[in-house]
Amino acid sequence: MMSSLILIFWLLQVPKFFSSIIFNISRCYYIITEEFHHEGDVLIGAFFPLHTFYTGKKMPNSAVPYKYLDNYIQYNFKNYRYILALLFAIEEINGNPNLLPNTSLGFDFYNVRFTEKDTLDNVFIWLSALVQRNYLPNYNCKKRTFTAALTGTSWKTSAQIGTLLQFLKFPQITFGPYDPLLSDHSQYPSLYQMSPRDTSLSLAIVSLMVHFRWSWVGLIIPDDHKGNKILSDFREEMERKGICIAFVKMIPETWNLYFAKFWENMDETNVIIIYGDTDSLASLMRNIGQRLLTWNVWVMNIEHHVIDTADYFMLDLFHGSLIFKHHYRENFEFTKFIQTVNPNKYPEDIYLPKLWYFFFKCSFAGINCHVLANCQTNASLDILPSHIFDVAMNDESRNIYNGVYAVAHSLHEMTLQQIQMQRCKNGEGMVSFPWQLNTFLKDIEVRDKKSLGWRQTIDEEYDILNLWNLPKGLGLKVKIGSFSVNAPQGQQLSLSEQMIQWPEIFSEVPRSFCTESCGPGFRKVTMAGKAICCYKCTPCADNEISNETDVDQCVKCPEGHYANSEKNNCFQKSVSFLAYEDPLGMALASIALCLSALTVFVIGIFVKHRDTPIVKANNRVLSYILLITLTFCFLCSLNFIGQPNTAACILQQTTFAVAFTVALATVLAKTITVVLAFKVSFPGRIVRWLMISRGPNYIIPICTLIQLLLCGIWMATSPPFIDQDAHSEYGHIIILCNKGSAVAFHSVLGYLCFLALVSYTMAFLSRNLPDTFNESKFLSFSMLVFFCVWVTFLPVYHSTKGKVMMAMEVFSILASSTALLAFIFGPKCYIILLRPEKNSFSHTRKKKTHSKRKIFPKI
Repeated sequence: MMSSLILIFWLLQVPKFFSSIIFNISRCYYIITEEFHHEGDVLIGAFFPLHTFYTGKKMPNSAVPYKYLDNYIQYNFKNYRYILALLFAIEEINGNPNLLPNTSLGFDFYNVRFTEKDTLDNVFIWLSALVQRNYLPNYNCKKRTFTAALTGTSWKTSAQIGTLLQFLKFPQITFGPYDPLLSDHSQYPSLYQMSPRDTSLSLAIVSLMVHFRWSWVGLIIPDDHKGNKILSDFREEMERKGICIAFVKMIPETWNLYFAKFWENMDETNVIIIYGDTDSLASLMRNIGQRLLTWNVWVMNIEHHVIDTADYFMLDLFHGSLIFKHHYRENFEFTKFIQTVNPNKYPEDIYLPKLWYFFFKCSFAGINCHVLANCQTNASLDILPSHIFDVAMNDESRNIYNGVYAVAHSLHEMTLQQIQMQRCKNGEGMVSFPWQLNTFLKDIEVRDKKSLGWRQTIDEEYDILNLWNLPKGLGLKVKIGSFSVNAPQGQQLSLSEQMIQWPEIFSEVPRSFCTESCGPGFRKVTMAGKAICCYKCTPCADNEISNETDVDQCVKCPEGHYANSEKNNCFQKSVSFLAYEDPLGMALASIALCLSALTVFVIGIFVKHRDTPIVKANNRVLSYILLITLTFCFLCSLNFIGQPNTAACILQQTTFAVAFTVALATVLAKTITVVLAFKVSFPGRIVRWLMISRGPNYIIPICTLIQLLLCGIWMATSPPFIDQDAHSEYGHIIILCNKGSAVAFHSVLGYLCFLALVSYTMAFLSRNLPDTFNESKFLSFSMLVFFCVWVTFLPVYHSTKGKVMMAMEVFSILASSTALLAFIFGPKCYIILLRPEKNSFSHTRKKKTHSKRKIFPKI
């Protein structure tokens, strides 16, 4: 803990340290050459960008071409790792007796000076110097052999150098990011790229987006062929995964006209992907820092260098960034090697004295700027903080390491092949030419790279780093996961989320979306003219569910299931029917039994008073038949209550139809009897015959036989059956009886209405006939009510479903039966029970006499 506090305190003092010494820099710090030489039998040309000259007013120097009087030098000491990787690889090879025995490797270093333009002219000058020094073909065995060139990091630099080298077929090894243009061997026949292809980078980054549910991301890429290629890759992967690009920003070569427009709409998303190489992104990174864009999570493919400026701003804008880099095997020997590096060990190195002077407070002794004095005894590069100088190999350092080994192995194989074919005279050695190395470099390039033990990369795997830079200057890059394209599906991405430090503005895992996710129970509806990630949420339709977020279509519940109110789960429907236990079924059954009991009670009254005038006056037998039939009408309604079965479904309709037919036929017989009873006082043989033969009594069996015929046809052709209704009542499957043939059902019902209408007509015509107990008015009114009940029943029956439909039919049966009972027998029971004086023969004679006087007045 104490060591961590000391480290943080030391880091916070670094800006002050820089500012204190910047005004006391020695003259030797600014004296620098463009090259230096490391001795060896076979040399590699190394073109690295380690220092840069800037000019303000571009005042030309008449004595020295390509230089200005107001030049300012800036060292990029982070790139010194390139020279260290080169030295480390060369010393490993020189110390290996099994690789290039009796031959030592060396290098010539040339600084790649980046001015704003004229880079090609500078490279031409360097190569012209090499030609003049005879480092190109036509050398003899005693001279140092210049065998290959290492170039980078920018693809433009490699392409410019390659344009000149291709005429000589001179081997060129590039250590910058892989570029598809440089792989064109027709244009660059002797150029070989050490960096692995980023074939899976877009898949890896998109997999991270999917893991954190980031569906709305920005993209910043260079405005060149690589940017267009990665944009195509990202679009393809994102379309497959349902991720949308909020904006695409192309990094221009010049910011003059495009600067203000470039930063528009940056706040549309919380996550922005930055793709490019160190050179193309340098100005972008500076501008992001200047604009204080603190609300973004940056996902990058390069290791961003921590800015070492004394701005006293504790919060680094790139803190919490996620970095994808190729996975490499750790090389601990490289760290040990760095611990031994110092200016005394490599006196030819032009940068080590500057490093020791700048970081370890050494002083230059005398005129010789290579000699240092007053240095710390334990001065070593590995004690510097990682954000100042990182001793671990980065991508470019490993590519340089691999490139040197590629050259060494190619030379070794070429030597073995030629050893028996050609030797220098007097045993001085072989004579070879650089272009001969191309054959062996191509052979290494096409071989399985994983089989090469010296190659330190696994192309198909990425490490995911998290930048910890709070407080600013900490500069830790912590591995928090990996991506392996060769892993099984679903296991390619591996993350330790608890280790991730997000930007300080986020208290939890950042969210990035165009529209809030549609939760369970909702589905996405795309909006015209918008990206697929910009949508609106609409609830699932009836009996449909969605139990995931952001679904395009809801799923219909299986048959026999229903969706809950939240529409996120399906449940088994419960079986239901008009049961006796239901309140509705219990009420209807109770009413039916009570009315049946009441009818039986009325029968008892009529039987008890069977010899009274009011009972005998209206055909006592027909009254008994009607009352018994009404009892069955009330009881047949019970067939509609309870769990249906095949027998119950058939009995429901047949008993109902036959019972009501008998009841209506009885009413019709009663009305005809009244009419004939009146007509008998007039002469007429037919009327007299009908009365004597009891003709009205035949109406009941005739009408009943017709109804039985209709029911028989119905049962024979399309009888009722058990059916299920899964839609009328939410969450239930209603078991009910299907009528089978709708035509037959309506024919039966129509026949009943026809009988009721005929009975009503006959009763209405006989309503004013003289009779002491003329019930025609009550018969006509009961038929009117019966007819109205069943005519009203039809539309209501067809507009309801399930148990309500069954209840409506039961209610209609009970209502129409009650109408017959109440209007026909209600007045008679009233007289029998409450007005017995009217139910006597003396009262009947007086009433008949009064009626005759009204009909036949005296003349």
